[in-house]
Amino acid sequence: PVPVSRQLISLYTMVQNPNMTSLGMSDLAVLPALWARCDGSDPQHTCWIGAEPLKAGNKVTGINIYMVSCDGPTADKTRFPNLEELKMEHKIRHHSSVVTTKGFARYELIAAAAIEDTIAESGSNIYVDITWNGVEKILETPPVISAATLNIALESGDPRSPVFQLYRELQFLLALAAGLKTGVTEWPEPSESESAPKLVQEFLTDLKKKLDGDYIFNDKNETEEIKCDTAAVDSCIKSIFGERGDLDFTEQLWCKMKSKCVSSYQELIDCFTLVIKSLERGEIQPWIHQGSSSFLSQLIQQSYHGQMEAVSLSDITPIQMLLEIGLEKMKKDYVSFFIEQKPLLFQDYFISTSVDLQEQVHRVQKLHHMLEIMVSCTGLLQFRHENLFPLTQICMKYYKENPLNEKHVFQLPIRPALVKKFYQNDSPEVWRVEISSGHGQKEVKTTWQVSTTAPVEHGTSNNSDFLSDSTVNGSSEERLYFITMTQCSQVQFT
Repeated sequence: PVPVSRQLISLYTMVQNPNMTSLGMSDLAVLPALWARCDGSDPQHTCWIGAEPLKAGNKVTGINIYMVSCDGPTADKTRFPNLEELKMEHKIRHHSSVVTTKGFARYELIAAAAIEDTIAESGSNIYVDITWNGVEKILETPPVISAATLNIALESGDPRSPVFQLYRELQFLLALAAGLKTGVTEWPEPSESESAPKLVQEFLTDLKKKLDGDYIFNDKNETEEIKCDTAAVDSCIKSIFGERGDLDFTEQLWCKMKSKCVSSYQELIDCFTLVIKSLERGEIQPWIHQGSSSFLSQLIQQSYHGQMEAVSLSDITPIQMLLEIGLEKMKKDYVSFFIEQKPLLFQDYFISTSVDLQEQVHRVQKLHHMLEIMVSCTGLLQFRHENLFPLTQICMKYYKENPLNEKHVFQLPIRPALVKKFYQNDSPEVWRVEISSGHGQKEVKTTWQVSTTAPVEHGTSNNSDFLSDSTVNGSSEERLYFITMTQCSQVQFT
């Protein structure tokens, strides 16, 4: 209850006051701040009362006492005060003649900029925080000279994402890695299309015909077919996410076997058996990327000299072979995007082969999350290279030092003009004005805020407000706001 909270804060203030000699206390320690959570039953709907000591060295010189009230939600803007009224109330309370004002606004951009069927709102959020000095009226749009920070929290895997096919490919890679770790692999359901061994056999037959000179093919058409198979990228980002046309033998083999193609451990063995027999017989002499280090690539290099080591396709060997070629292929996919963005230095950390396979897979997951962020900023916010470059560096630095965390909020300082078209006609999620006077420890503030979400989990008014205000003038377009007011009083002991 508010009266009990007031009493508690009063006792706290007395105990901290060095002038209260009647309490018989000496060598007072500076207590931590005290906040009492209130039930909001008073007319002001007080939800918090707090006290924070003011210190000079090891001595308490005074106490700041805060009263936080919360009301709403409401769409009735007549309940919003006038800025001049707030400033005058502050001046009277604190006996000050000069006040300064500072504004803060938060706009959600993912909803304002979202292209239909492009990205999910669930689990993802892109918003901009803007601060400025010299507020002129309540709920004003921030001036273009404000300071702004873009905040991005994005979860991968939305079916409407332009890189969803790449995400599905990554999921198959993760399933293989999990199977290698636990001994149990979750294979996808068999598809109605051709089986993986049949596709691989056709692939090998084509290669044999090319080697024998009996096959005439259109390199351009084959490259385009591979591109479509490996990078189903939405047209809005094709210009930035280059579709690779340089897939080597192992990468093309991965494309034949990935996802719904290989649906059992036996099919996997059958596929690699076909490949190894073709290599042993010298029926194919496939091309592989220089520096490719997978076990299959090593066998291919040995086949060039007609001396292949014996391979036992049992236990975890086939799964590890498939995982290795998938890893190499996907690393190149992601690197091709980031290199296209021309960062000063692509971190070798993300494509290192000096760590075990599980860690390599984990780092590829990080690459995919970074790609999702870049694609969203390009597709939704129309960011160009000069904006993507610093964001890429921020993401890389974070992921070089931290594990995968799709709930992490990446922050990028930007000019408000860069995203103004997405919020200038929109209502803010949070809008706040801070009125202050005094300097140093004698500075006091009054804060008034509206927000679309409750700032506290308690203390708001009952739902009757919500029901009556949600249909103001029969319109559901009015934004419902919680109104929060923080007032400060200062008690000086010296």
